[in-house]
Amino acid sequence: MKIFDSKSKSLREFEPIEPGKAGIYLCGATVQGSPHIGHMRSALAFDVLARWLRRSGYDVTFVRNVTDIDDKILAKSAEAGRPWWAWAYRYEKEFTEAYRALGVLDPTYEPRATGHVPEMIDMIQLLIDRGHAYTGEPGNVYFDVASLPDYGSLTNQSLDDLTVDDDDAATDKRGSHDFALWKAVKDGEPETAAWDTPWGRGRPGWHLECSAMAGKYLGETFDIHAGGIDLRFPHHENEQAQSHGAGYGFANYWMHNAWVTIDGEKMSKSLGNSLIVSNILAEHAPVIVRLALGTVHYRSTVAYSDSTLTEAAAIWDRLAGFVDRSVETAGEVPLEEIAALTKDDLPEEFAEAMDDDLNVSAALAVIHEHVTLGNNALTDHDHVEARDQQILVRAMLDVLGLDPLAEPWRTEASDANLHDALDSLVNRVLEERAQARANKDWELADSLRDSLTDAGITVEDSSEGARWKVGGDLG
Repeated sequence: MKIFDSKSKSLREFEPIEPGKAGIYLCGATVQGSPHIGHMRSALAFDVLARWLRRSGYDVTFVRNVTDIDDKILAKSAEAGRPWWAWAYRYEKEFTEAYRALGVLDPTYEPRATGHVPEMIDMIQLLIDRGHAYTGEPGNVYFDVASLPDYGSLTNQSLDDLTVDDDDAATDKRGSHDFALWKAVKDGEPETAAWDTPWGRGRPGWHLECSAMAGKYLGETFDIHAGGIDLRFPHHENEQAQSHGAGYGFANYWMHNAWVTIDGEKMSKSLGNSLIVSNILAEHAPVIVRLALGTVHYRSTVAYSDSTLTEAAAIWDRLAGFVDRSVETAGEVPLEEIAALTKDDLPEEFAEAMDDDLNVSAALAVIHEHVTLGNNALTDHDHVEARDQQILVRAMLDVLGLDPLAEPWRTEASDANLHDALDSLVNRVLEERAQARANKDWELADSLRDSLTDAGITVEDSSEGARWKVGGDLG
């Protein structure tokens, strides 16, 4: 498998630190507000990475953090008159709901920043002892970027070219590029939003959190650090600096996903076009949103629009339609059998695409080829071949988080009962229609079919009889 390492700007063969294992750290949410599709872009891209590594035989440890305290959380909660921790927890739950609605697997660990203050304090002390950090006014501790020769190496920048970090207003820094490891409590901030340290009372800097948590759960050196491209500087650069300053190897590979654009502009609140996940899911099926966001190469920009969702819906109808028909005729393959397939059991072209820096577009093309083979088998009444293709198609779709018969896409029991009831009613109409056709009463037959069409039910006549589906094309 080859990964595009954004630090070296090159494709590198993936060689894990420990054979057969892979450690991944993904910068998760700062829970200041509701999740939008830009947040989900990153979650989906690296969900596919974890799924593919597991399918390739790796024991994956996936860490996705939650930043549950920062300036914006404190400001917004104060403005709303809510406790900061309650504000953060509200939106953390919204993120969890969005992840699960879109089929993102739970991480191995999901640490909160507020739960790892002791580790952060230990790391600050280590950096001070090693000459890479210093104290300012009581409660303030800064990282001295000039003390680290390789500062800027992640983004290939020199100090002279760098913009000043967000702490540039501080007057107790030695250098303008130095950044906060620990921030003194400010006037008006709640007492509960600060912790006692040897350097004064305060709270952690944003960058420090990730270094401390990555080290705790993955070790001083780990395989892959992932996140959005907008985090490369200053966040990831500063994460690396802290960790290198502490004497850690930190990440061996860096992977960054591109952003989502709407009408050609980067999605941001400043443009007024930020799209909240819950609002989108109220109008579009979650699986369609996942397909639209998750089947574009992670380093390519997703051009999000209504037409994007329309195209994704058409693709899903074809993929899920084959799976449904193969189940009807050849039986459902159990999930255990799908999960048992390894990388070597999948089509070679699919594996090659996924091993090529997660080329999901090429991988999806291979899936379509096997859907065609499966549909041909169904047409030829070759149920053995149809079942074989169902296994391959579903296993490949599972790598993309899109197996129609896996959670959360699988029909829930209540929906199944509703489908059974509808099936009974529709089949009664189809039986009447079949009798009308046998009696050559074409007017009645057409009328019955039109009544189903008006109800949003598509009917298709085949050599094996009529089939029906709610909406869309039967394929």
